[in-house]
Amino acid sequence: MTDAAHIKPLTALRFFAAFWVVMYHYWPNLAVTGAVPGVVAKGYLGVEAFFVLSGFILCHVYLTAFGEGRFGYGGFLWNRLARVYPLHLFTMAGVGLMAIAAGIAGIAVDKNMLAWDALPANLLMVQAWGFAPVSGWNHPSWSISAEWFAYLSFPAFAFVAWKLRERPLVLLGAALAVIAALYPAFEKLAGFPLTEATIRWGALRIVPCFFYGCALYTLWKNQTLSLRGAGIGAGVAGVLLLATVQLQAPDALIVAILGGFILSLARLAKAGSSFATQSIFVYLGEISYSTYMICIPWKILAVNGAAKLLNIEGDKLPLLVWVLIVAALIPLSAASYHLVEKPARDLMKSLAKRRSGAATTVTVAQ
Repeated sequence: MTDAAHIKPLTALRFFAAFWVVMYHYWPNLAVTGAVPGVVAKGYLGVEAFFVLSGFILCHVYLTAFGEGRFGYGGFLWNRLARVYPLHLFTMAGVGLMAIAAGIAGIAVDKNMLAWDALPANLLMVQAWGFAPVSGWNHPSWSISAEWFAYLSFPAFAFVAWKLRERPLVLLGAALAVIAALYPAFEKLAGFPLTEATIRWGALRIVPCFFYGCALYTLWKNQTLSLRGAGIGAGVAGVLLLATVQLQAPDALIVAILGGFILSLARLAKAGSSFATQSIFVYLGEISYSTYMICIPWKILAVNGAAKLLNIEGDKLPLLVWVLIVAALIPLSAASYHLVEKPARDLMKSLAKRRSGAATTVTVAQ
């Protein structure tokens, strides 16, 4: 992504979305009494934040090219694959090795960690499409499968967004209507909320959020706000988001407000604000995919290791130990990003460029 296309506050937001999910998964291992805070209980909605952001950013980068006939579907999919697949494979392998090592050591682990019948679906990234019999291997990768579904169907989203680009409020209203109708209808039919879907209906879970992100982009593209107006909007959106999350409002309402907060951050950047543009926040956002993908394997390894070292029965850890385990995710994510994610992505993109260059050379020669 070029600097012109880089909306830094949205990159920074990715880190907070990832850590929202982390809190949701790690909080049960903290030895604390009392009710779970609403902001933690709703942490699974961090995935919805990623989905909305994906729709917004992909439209930001590709929608104009799509509308003007310059969009290369094959190159788009290769770039998306380079973005997600290498780390997906790496974490799958890591979980597999952990499970094998635990078995050799006589340590009981969830049998689904080595669910061989779910391996083909995971390798093809279709485990959230209903093709995986169980949630095996690295569970968070279900959302990468959902993202892959959105990437494959991006031309359909882009077609609608381009056609209605001059009528963004109509598109936004349609996206909100889909959320308002689909969430209760799905829960009534399936017996559980769409926002809790993973390998069962996970591919459907991304659709309303991705569509919402596309609609928000068209509205942002057509708006010009003063810095003061953008700041007030961001403040209001942030307060509403925190309030509805803490009060554990219905998921559909939180997702709608979450989208408004994403829009407000993009407005701030467009108005020239430096909010959340500092290099540390942007860097944390860049390593957030690693944070998300390694959080469950690290939790399994760290919690079990700490319980054994401290001779703790069960998986409830003292506050200091728990904080250290959570904090360790940041350097571990940085290592994953620099040693696996980024080099593999760069390699795949360089291979595509070489192939494109070779094809151009052959064409010219002919």
